Amino acid sequence: MVRLPLTPAEVERGQRLGALLRRARGDRPMLDVALAAGVSPETLRKIETGRVATPAFPTVAALADVLGLSLDELWSEVSRPEPAREPLAS
Repeated sequence: MVRLPLTPAEVERGQRLGALLRRARGDRPMLDVALAAGVSPETLRKIETGRVATPAFPTVAALADVLGLSLDELWSEVSRPEPAREPLAS
């Protein structure tokens, strides 16, 4: 099976997901959160850093549950387009 390259939108969405999970984890150790969700700490690290931009739904659902996030809130945050940046003045 050939995996197609991710689109820029998918990469950006993955980065927003990672940032959201990092914020929700706060000061909790990555190991504790990963084990409670049933994923490896390496998987959680890759998701949080955006290296895994499209994690499996059960993984996202398990992490959301452990972090106290609703899937509705998570999706609305992750799928929201970033505001356009102002062009730099010359």
